[in-house]
Amino acid sequence: MEPHPSAHFFLTLGIIGAALALMFVVRNPVVRRRLLFTIGVLLAAAGLHQALVTYPDWQELQQSGRILEGLLIAFAIAHAIATLSFNPWSKPSGVERAPAIVQDAIIVLLMLGSALYLFGSTELLAGSAIVAAVAGFALQETLGNAFAGLALQIDRPFKVGHWITVGSFEGTVRQITWRATKIWTKDGNMVVLPNSLVAREAVRNYSEPAAPTRLFVEVGVGYQVPPNEARDALLAALRQAPCVLKQPEPGALLWEFGGSALNFRVHFWVADYSNEERARDEVRRAIYYELHRRNIEIPWPIQIEYSREEPPVDTPQRRESFARAIAAVPVFKGLPAEAHQALAASARPRLFGKGEVIVREGDGGGSMFLLLQGRVAILVGDPPAQVATTEAGGYFGEMSLLTGDPRTATVSTLADSQVIEIDAAAFRAYVTSHPDAIEQLAQAAAARRLELDHTRAAAGQVQSAEVASIAKRMRQFFGL
Repeated sequence: MEPHPSAHFFLTLGIIGAALALMFVVRNPVVRRRLLFTIGVLLAAAGLHQALVTYPDWQELQQSGRILEGLLIAFAIAHAIATLSFNPWSKPSGVERAPAIVQDAIIVLLMLGSALYLFGSTELLAGSAIVAAVAGFALQETLGNAFAGLALQIDRPFKVGHWITVGSFEGTVRQITWRATKIWTKDGNMVVLPNSLVAREAVRNYSEPAAPTRLFVEVGVGYQVPPNEARDALLAALRQAPCVLKQPEPGALLWEFGGSALNFRVHFWVADYSNEERARDEVRRAIYYELHRRNIEIPWPIQIEYSREEPPVDTPQRRESFARAIAAVPVFKGLPAEAHQALAASARPRLFGKGEVIVREGDGGGSMFLLLQGRVAILVGDPPAQVATTEAGGYFGEMSLLTGDPRTATVSTLADSQVIEIDAAAFRAYVTSHPDAIEQLAQAAAARRLELDHTRAAAGQVQSAEVASIAKRMRQFFGL
């Protein structure tokens, strides 16, 4: 049954009043904007009604005008119902109750249902069928994208902000419309993918079910290196990379016996897949420096037979250079030249990349380091706070070498740094045959401790006790 024409006008005014009242209640700007659109549609319906009433002589337009007026009212009501039902009335929330595409689909269905109820007739149905058939053929691709977009929004395989791969395209989802899905690639390009294409392709979502993503890099080591030793070195390198998450734990697997190397696949987890390239770079650099420090070779690709003469590692020139560096350290300065040569013979060079940790506060000690090149930061506390820097020619870790005490500070590189490490085993060989050097070393170590503790003013009161304490701990550590 068709309602009386004047009923449309009063219904329109009533809905406009209700929408205006809701404008003072809701605080969500999205809902307020959609309500304003509803009011605009209703004002158009009211204006059409007034035109039909003012010009009743337009007989040929009366019937179609009333139908159009009713459709406008039906659309406004459906739009208001969907807006108020599927959006929070207060401030926007992080979780959508229903995607915009789904809301629009509901509005269309409600409007069509209302139109059939108010103006249902065989003529209208027949006309609608003809229009639908023509539109279906003309807009086949567009409608396919629209239905695919609706299916994607209902199924929700990804959301705005997720990092996804669709076919050969990879990036962050920026927008999902009726027609297309827009993603932002690592190269800074916006790629618009038709929804029908997205629906057909396999979609890889790196942001669900959890944000951490597992990556891997591959590296080969020489066959002369035991696999367990190589694996330990790779895991140590992963601990140096800031981007690698501690949980889930990283891993290193012997992947295959290659033509010239044992090939390992190193797995690790990162919090944000968008930083995947930087994360792989950090891990590869950490692996290079760690393998270099351990004298583990990453083999050259072998394609033809060649011979290579390895240069000697321990040369008199290098040993003399190490001996001069050791003699410059105040702790060892008073020792004879033969002691410097003995320690230089067993000193091991180490290369650390910028940002790597050489020693960590609280770890067990047993060696000291002389800084030949580069610069390091001295950090204490948790979280670590920088208290000093050491330039080339400096040293650290002498108390751990002399007494076996745990590390009292964290030392991190501020640039690529070359150090030599003197361990307790080499030092023990010297002090065992020269036990009289204990007192001299203890005095130098005590002076160093007082200097680091900023207690020079009280040095005369505590120096004797400090020397005796350090000497006693040295004898216990070296078994004298």
